[in-house]
Amino acid sequence: MSLLEAVVLGILQGLTEFLPVSSSGHLEIAKAFWGDAQVPEEGLLFTVVVHAATAISTLVVFRKDVMDILRELFQLRWNDETRFLAKILLSMVPAAVIGVLFEAHIERLFGGHVVLVGCMLLVTGALLLLADRAKNTGKAVGYGNAFVIGISQAVAILPGVSRSGATISTSVLLGIDRARAARFSFLMVVPLILGKMAKDVMDGKVSTDGASLLPLVAGFVAAFLAGLFACAWMVELVKRAKLRYFSIYCFMVGIAAIAGALIFYGKR
Repeated sequence: MSLLEAVVLGILQGLTEFLPVSSSGHLEIAKAFWGDAQVPEEGLLFTVVVHAATAISTLVVFRKDVMDILRELFQLRWNDETRFLAKILLSMVPAAVIGVLFEAHIERLFGGHVVLVGCMLLVTGALLLLADRAKNTGKAVGYGNAFVIGISQAVAILPGVSRSGATISTSVLLGIDRARAARFSFLMVVPLILGKMAKDVMDGKVSTDGASLLPLVAGFVAAFLAGLFACAWMVELVKRAKLRYFSIYCFMVGIAAIAGALIFYGKR
């Protein structure tokens, strides 16, 4: 992987992890465009590095919330912060179960299936459009809501379904306050990202053999800085109900991806 590719893919990951346009979908399209010639271990290492960068950027943006939760947790108090943590843990269950039971099947979906990515981007666009028109969004996140949002996060394992788009849209459609929806959506993914990274490392899937340090560092920095910007910007956009623009973007990219893939395969 060249330095330029690392920076571009890092920026894509940082932006699309938070903006509701599917980071996995964009990375799959980008790799299909460039041709993914790297060995799987190196590709997985880069994926782990840029996901770590976006997880850290989330913790930085929501550092006050995270510190409040940790402080109350260590004091063994059952209050708003610890209840919020319990809801996050509950929301993790669907994606964790699906990830463990169907890991091999899921990995096969990430192999240049551009038509699938395009179709899932259309689904993301439809969800965003519905959420943008939702009214009566003033509730807090309940335990039942947390589990339903978790199911949306599990569906977003599919390449092309935006995790933030699916979870925020589901939250808003459930009547949850938009600011709370964004906060819950971004914080709920951090334990899953860290858990997936730890599992890949313990399973021996991540190898540093033959990996070049400079592209990894460049990708990490690019993803981290882009993530800081995108996370803070997205919170404000959700508050102001500006999801329709991302809906239009997903429709455009989805249609372009499907058309491009069909034309390419038609010429083969």
